[in-house]
Amino acid sequence: MTEANLPALIEQMLQPGFYPHAVTEPIQLIQTHVSYVLLTGDYVYKLKKPVNFGFLDYSTLDKRLHFCQEELRLNQRGAGELYLQVLPITLTGEQYHLEGTGEIVEYALKMRQFPQESLFSELFAQSKLNEMHLQELGRVVADYHAKAQTNDYIRSFGEVSQVRLAIDENYEQTLKYIGGPQTQQQFTETKEYTDKFFANRPELFTSRIANNYIRECHGDLHLRNIALWHDKIMLFDCIEFNEPFRFVDVMYDVAFTVMDIEARGRKDLGNAFLNAYVEQTGDWEGLQVLPLYLSRQAYVRAKVTSFLLDDPSVPPEVKEEAAKTASAYYHQAWEYTKAKQGQVILMSGLSGSGKSTTARYLARQLGAVHLRSDAVRKHLAGIPLLERGGDEIYTPEMTQKTYDRLLTLGITLANQGWRVILDAKYDRQHLRQEAIAALTKGSDQATAQATQHQLQIIHCTAPLEVLQERLVNRTGDIADATADLLVSQLNQAEPFTDKEQPYIKILDTTQPLEAQLQELI
Repeated sequence: MTEANLPALIEQMLQPGFYPHAVTEPIQLIQTHVSYVLLTGDYVYKLKKPVNFGFLDYSTLDKRLHFCQEELRLNQRGAGELYLQVLPITLTGEQYHLEGTGEIVEYALKMRQFPQESLFSELFAQSKLNEMHLQELGRVVADYHAKAQTNDYIRSFGEVSQVRLAIDENYEQTLKYIGGPQTQQQFTETKEYTDKFFANRPELFTSRIANNYIRECHGDLHLRNIALWHDKIMLFDCIEFNEPFRFVDVMYDVAFTVMDIEARGRKDLGNAFLNAYVEQTGDWEGLQVLPLYLSRQAYVRAKVTSFLLDDPSVPPEVKEEAAKTASAYYHQAWEYTKAKQGQVILMSGLSGSGKSTTARYLARQLGAVHLRSDAVRKHLAGIPLLERGGDEIYTPEMTQKTYDRLLTLGITLANQGWRVILDAKYDRQHLRQEAIAALTKGSDQATAQATQHQLQIIHCTAPLEVLQERLVNRTGDIADATADLLVSQLNQAEPFTDKEQPYIKILDTTQPLEAQLQELI
């Protein structure tokens, strides 16, 4: 729609006199297929177009009011400072007014305007988005999900029949792009993967429902809908118009962010976000459904981009670019479905020996799940990660429980193709040998499968004075160990046996890690 044939209301809203406050001229208009967005300087006004696309229906004034109110309610959760109020627009004669006294003809959502360079997508483009931002985002999204609503109705959307609907629809709507941006092999294998996933893993979906992981989520959590403004991460523009797109598994939201970062070529940043999120929530089991949602999110991006190829108003050079972009997303969706070789890496060493630093470095390089015993222990004890644990969480029983859970998670995830780093002291022979036994032989099916996994033990070392200095200077971390524990740890640590030697790599953490770990990477 050109400026020449805009509705009279929008033409008036492009005039400074329409507003009861000062504006920055010229007022900017951004249009999407469902809305008009007017940028006035300090404030943004968003109006919904009277359209009905089936999955989205704004066709009546009542519906537009309802969805403006829903958009305000839902976005208060992640960006309350940005979303201000829903305002009526009235008509007197031929003049429209914000909050006037005439007949109400439309509604506008009023928001605070923030600079575009605050968007995560813009920060990424300028190489200003770093690992710290993504770790903080992981914690912010975890908190967002913890507060998100759930009930029986919302949970019903986690049933296989419901989850399948959108995924199967994506395949139906992209049949015509086979031989274009997507190959027949990619289409067939991606669809086979999801069909098998639903057929073979129904218990996974049941457990996600039972454990309250189906919530009123964001639904569209990519980098363009995340901003860093006034030193605070904001999650905005969530899905308000369609329940099945937001009543989803929390991993659906997580997958959108990871997929978007990986599509931009930075798997390491995706890994930083993912590990921060699952450490905060303790939802490591959720990683079992993540590949399904990663593939789904890449596929939906491919589908939407493919639609541009059918639009006669889109110029040829834009179509050419769209075909390339769609092709890359179809390929990404297919890659997520490929079988991968699982691996378990045990970290070992005293407190302050650099286990977590090494594990974090390896996780970024390998795309691995980084499981810290400190986090597992605190989740088991039901205390916040940054709260200091009392003696009761460091009893021998609690330690055994922690190592049992670490190992169970390691085997579960490695069986499904994840590389997993178990980051704990592993200073006792029985703890190491339990892990080696479970991962190299077994009578039950789960551990028999585990025999395929490469197992590695990385033993971190550093001089005693370095360990003491590191522990004295440690701040803002979830680990509770202090320098005064080192002597007792040294006395209790048990040497590696001949049976353990084949798995061990000794690492001097006072030296650069890259050269020492090159072989493993």
